[in-house]
Amino acid sequence: QVQLVESGGGLVQAGGSLRLSCAASGIIFNTYGMGWFRQAPGKEREFVAVITWNGGSTLYADSVKGRFTISRDNAKNMVYLQMNSLKPDDTAVYSCAARWSNTMALSINPNSYKYWGQGTQVTVSS
Repeated sequence: QVQLVESGGGLVQAGGSLRLSCAASGIIFNTYGMGWFRQAPGKEREFVAVITWNGGSTLYADSVKGRFTISRDNAKNMVYLQMNSLKPDDTAVYSCAARWSNTMALSINPNSYKYWGQGTQVTVSS
């Protein structure tokens, strides 16, 4: 049974930081590209950051570039999202997702991700 479990969300003031974690089980983690996506109330799900199976390549949404960092630890089956300089517009439910891939190709299309976590709420107050 595949499980992706996010943690680390919460309420933070603008300018603050949070670190999201995603624990994966039931998959051969080092054969999956991973991504973080978010969905704010009344809006569609959007890509935040993605990383290749080996962590060798990453891609960020323009809105978070320079503030967020995605990383992974294949020994621990974990993927992380370090979020700095948070803004109220970053308020959303953040979900991690897994996409099987044995190449260095990155995908920002959520439809290409097979497994999803339930999400963790991030709220940034002004």
